[in-house]
Amino acid sequence: MTTTLAKICGLSTPESVTAAVAGGAAYVGFVFFARSPRNLDPEAAARLAAPLRQTPIRTVAVTVDPDDALVDRLMATLRPDLIQVHGKETPSRVREIAARSGAGVIKAFSVSSAADVDQANAFDGVAEHLMFDARPIDVNGEGSALPGGTGARFDWSLLEGRRFSRPHFLAGGLDPWNVADAIRMSGAPLVDVSSGVERGPGLKDPALITAFLDAVKRA
Repeated sequence: MTTTLAKICGLSTPESVTAAVAGGAAYVGFVFFARSPRNLDPEAAARLAAPLRQTPIRTVAVTVDPDDALVDRLMATLRPDLIQVHGKETPSRVREIAARSGAGVIKAFSVSSAADVDQANAFDGVAEHLMFDARPIDVNGEGSALPGGTGARFDWSLLEGRRFSRPHFLAGGLDPWNVADAIRMSGAPLVDVSSGVERGPGLKDPALITAFLDAVKRA
């Protein structure tokens, strides 16, 4: 039986980090995107990440089209294991970020159809991990200004039977009550949650983090 690993994303308090560690998260993400309610400065994230240094948990810096200056600042302060990119990055830019930082790269894709999943093929073997997130829609039915963390979800069965050179993440609309179904339908070896363990925008609930991680273990 394959064990599914979980990433808790968008942490901003010591309590949420503690819950992620205690619950057995394999990855912890900090967000560096000004329009996100989870946005942090790298120095604050580095302080929150300090307890993770003594654990096997991998630290992830979540960005959108990061420039070289941000990549350099993140590596000088947070020193993440992985940099997650949620923008219009090309395969060549992913290679540049990996070479410049020395960190692995997670390339995220907004998904609403099988064609969106197919776009990932150009990055397979370039990025350390691929992530399939929902294409966010705002209240007016238009594209959201946020690339993720909105609670939107897509048809998880679009990932069924998909195989890539490295384990891939399923994200978008996951929570403690649906993650087991999401794993079953998608076959994804890695799952990512943000808004699904919050009591308000950007406000992580340690009890929901624990419940999510327990649900992943039972799936």
